[in-house]
Amino acid sequence: MNKTEALKRLKAYGTAQNLKIYARHGFTGKMFGVSYANLAILQKEIKQDQKLADQLWATGNLDAMVLATKIADPSSFNGAKLDQWIKGVRDRGTAGAFSNVVGASPVGKSRVMKWIKSKEEWTAICGWYSVCDLSRLDDVLSQSECEKLIAHIEKNIHKASNWVRYAMNNALISLGIVSPGMEKKAVAAAKRIGKVEVDHGQTSCKTPDAVTYIPKAADHARKKAAKAAAKKKVRKKVARA
Repeated sequence: MNKTEALKRLKAYGTAQNLKIYARHGFTGKMFGVSYANLAILQKEIKQDQKLADQLWATGNLDAMVLATKIADPSSFNGAKLDQWIKGVRDRGTAGAFSNVVGASPVGKSRVMKWIKSKEEWTAICGWYSVCDLSRLDDVLSQSECEKLIAHIEKNIHKASNWVRYAMNNALISLGIVSPGMEKKAVAAAKRIGKVEVDHGQTSCKTPDAVTYIPKAADHARKKAAKAAAKKKVRKKVARA
């Protein structure tokens, strides 16, 4: 599939209702209003195509950019390429999608540690969203790095802009799921931070309360990991039989 064909398919999938929904969530600029279910259809069809991903990201169209992140090859991203792509981020839709690429990139962590200190709002948001992705990967963030990130959030969250605060709060929750030790440190920090105020505009969305959310999320993650380990053990037994 080439760029012209991909944009034609995206346009056909777009709906007026989705455009209204995305607008309420603060998404602006060019977009067709494509659902994530239909983006998944295109992703499955295209699979991985970095050339097409670069072309779609460069369009500045929200739907095309999100699709670009789904078909991109994270291993092909060096620091310069990540810096190039981040310039196109203008809303939480592209920021969240881009963070998935950053988290899977071999040089993602080095960029994230720089971006979270940026005074440019969307760069900082991408940085904190990417912290969430990095925290889900085994042995990527050290205990010391997690502790420093938690301390940074505690010190700066109330001074940050609206959506940076939201991204930092999400990152604090994600860091609290890394290990039992980090759970205790993140909850303690969340208690000291207190309520995080975020203006969600014309939506019914709410900011998660980190103090209560972290233990629930950590418990869910432990149960999920235990279930996955049990399935793996069964498969090994079957393979040996």
